[in-house]
Amino acid sequence: MTPLTLPRLCWGDSHSTRHALIVHGLGSSAQTGWQLGSGLSEAGWYATAVDLRGHGVAPRAPRYRISDFATDLAHTRPEHGGAWDVVIGHSIGAAASVVAQAGSPQWARKLILLDPALALGDDRKELVRTGQLYAHDQLTEEEAAKDNPHWHPMDVELRVWSNRAASRFAIEHAVLDNPHWDVTEEASKVNVSTLVLGGDPAVDSMFTGEHAAAVLESNALMTHVVIQGAGHSVHRDKPEDTLSQIVRFLV
Repeated sequence: MTPLTLPRLCWGDSHSTRHALIVHGLGSSAQTGWQLGSGLSEAGWYATAVDLRGHGVAPRAPRYRISDFATDLAHTRPEHGGAWDVVIGHSIGAAASVVAQAGSPQWARKLILLDPALALGDDRKELVRTGQLYAHDQLTEEEAAKDNPHWHPMDVELRVWSNRAASRFAIEHAVLDNPHWDVTEEASKVNVSTLVLGGDPAVDSMFTGEHAAAVLESNALMTHVVIQGAGHSVHRDKPEDTLSQIVRFLV
């Protein structure tokens, strides 16, 4: 499939020598990376976030396999060309980033995976599908704030806005078009230093247990840090802790 050109939002000085790409998760948008983009720009980085196909104001498409998201990302390059100094992906955005890097080894110099959705079974996929459709059709800011009382008000607002802005077809078919949701083989082939910032299993995490252990064992370039007290959205649940780990990794 022909890659799509993804819309961009940027933070910081475009003349910076350090360029980061931020890739959101399912039902989100480039806007939801605002805390990461702001924090990186304050640390001297030029941060770019994209809307994945079918999300935000990105072009719509007939198919939403992880490999399709990855193809779009692999063709997304810094404004000056060359490789991204780091790519930071959340959930399905992390899975797509892994596939992009495995297929294009010069795409990024480092990866940061925020509670990556590398392999999901049928039960978890159905929870994701129904949860995303509910959020698209019915979720209110009042509900989102009640469910996430510790979130920044902007994150609450953007959670609802992004779910509405995404194509209903896209968020459903991101599950339906991936009947075998498993990119662990691609993860074993990632050729750059990679930091996995996982959610706390006591709260919610897609990267935990035997699955996480197997992925880490398969690739010595990967390290795993659990963000204590954070769920799947580590960057919204614990933004300061998440940014601290990111900046430390990038020094």
